[in-house]
Amino acid sequence: MEAFEPMKDSKYRIYISAVDKALKNFEYTSEWADLIAALGKLNKVLLSNTKYPDIPRRIKIGKRLAQCMHPALPSGVHLKALETYDTIFKSMGTDRLSLELFIYSAGLFPLLGHAAMNIRPILLTLYETHFVPLRERLRPALSGFLSGVLPGLETGSDYFDR
Repeated sequence: MEAFEPMKDSKYRIYISAVDKALKNFEYTSEWADLIAALGKLNKVLLSNTKYPDIPRRIKIGKRLAQCMHPALPSGVHLKALETYDTIFKSMGTDRLSLELFIYSAGLFPLLGHAAMNIRPILLTLYETHFVPLRERLRPALSGFLSGVLPGLETGSDYFDR
């Protein structure tokens, strides 16, 4: 089986251009509603190209998503960013996620401690769906994962048993 060479695929090059255009929208945001719109455009581009497990501009995407997880931003921005993370993780699959976990964990791991109540179950579902299946491949990021998850779980809360 031949290895995928992205730059030889014209549709992948179009995908890269679309990601660049979607990322450009983040540069012109001045309020949280603009962030939700920019995330929506990025998510649309990613959803229309899920056949490619290799996400273009993944470092920049990871940084933008981490910025959208800032505690001062409303839960609507966090929700839209979590949808984008989910789209990326579904597209790339478990094997690639284990290799690129460092790119996306910076935004996700600190979120649970300050997340709104409606965001917590969505974040925990994201962890259960994409991170727990990594099993031993989560080990390099385990300390960050635990320090992000444990403070957000209170004894007796709805999420504690999860």
